[in-house]
Amino acid sequence: QVQLVESGGGLVQAGVSLRLSCAASGLTVSTYSMAWFRQAPGKEREFVAGISWGGSTIRYADFVKGRFTISRDNAKKMVYLQMNSLKPEDTAVYYCAFDQSNFVRTIESGYGYWGQGTQVTVFS
Repeated sequence: QVQLVESGGGLVQAGVSLRLSCAASGLTVSTYSMAWFRQAPGKEREFVAGISWGGSTIRYADFVKGRFTISRDNAKKMVYLQMNSLKPEDTAVYYCAFDQSNFVRTIESGYGYWGQGTQVTVFS
């Protein structure tokens, strides 16, 4: 059974950086895409960034371009989200997602497995 476990969230001041990590286990496919979504209080979950197996396809939401960087370590089955210049509007629960098709989709339905989420709170 696929399991995704996020870590690295926290309470930080605006302008600083955080690095989120997601550890995957129980995978039965050799190539797959992974992504980060987030959900702020009272809002729907939204796509943040996604990356294909080899890293040839990387997609970002417009609101994080230039500030966030997604990366992965396939040997360790890890995906990361480096978040720089954090803003209060980045406050949300951040979720890691997995798709065995290796397509980098920007919608929730494109991913069949999700982690439990990690809270990121940015104060001004």
